[in-house]
Amino acid sequence: MSSILERCQGLPERAIDAGAVLLAEGETSGLLFVLIQGEVEILKGTFQIATVADPGAIFGEISLLLDKPHMATVRAVSDCRVHVIEGGAAFLKENPEIAFELSTLLAQRLHGLTTYLVDLKRQYEHHEDHLGMVDDVLETLSHQQRHTFTPGSDRDPEM
Repeated sequence: MSSILERCQGLPERAIDAGAVLLAEGETSGLLFVLIQGEVEILKGTFQIATVADPGAIFGEISLLLDKPHMATVRAVSDCRVHVIEGGAAFLKENPEIAFELSTLLAQRLHGLTTYLVDLKRQYEHHEDHLGMVDDVLETLSHQQRHTFTPGSDRDPEM
């Protein structure tokens, strides 16, 4: 059992039917979800980014920590059970052990993405076209320190 899931025992639980949306892209809910069982999909628009079935997986944390609308939709693929935490930001401040576990998880994600971007940089560093931009993207992302970041791309400014 995940350490986060162990620390969430006793928190309110909710059954979620397959097809139900837990978090909607572009909305702000203040909710934090911890998956107990089942499978969810992460969607950016209609594009499926990932499916997640790991007990203890957390959803809604980026919106809470950055005080921004949800950057993706989380929808149940199968019937699920989740812990539902209202006032997630206050909850994280009051539960430093869970906040630390979440920080570790976010650091692991960042490490994975950075490793991937470095590999892309190596592959395309000598390209003169748009693929050569990987170096600029990596530099911007890896050295950003609390500055406003505007997501998007030339192809799709809404991404």
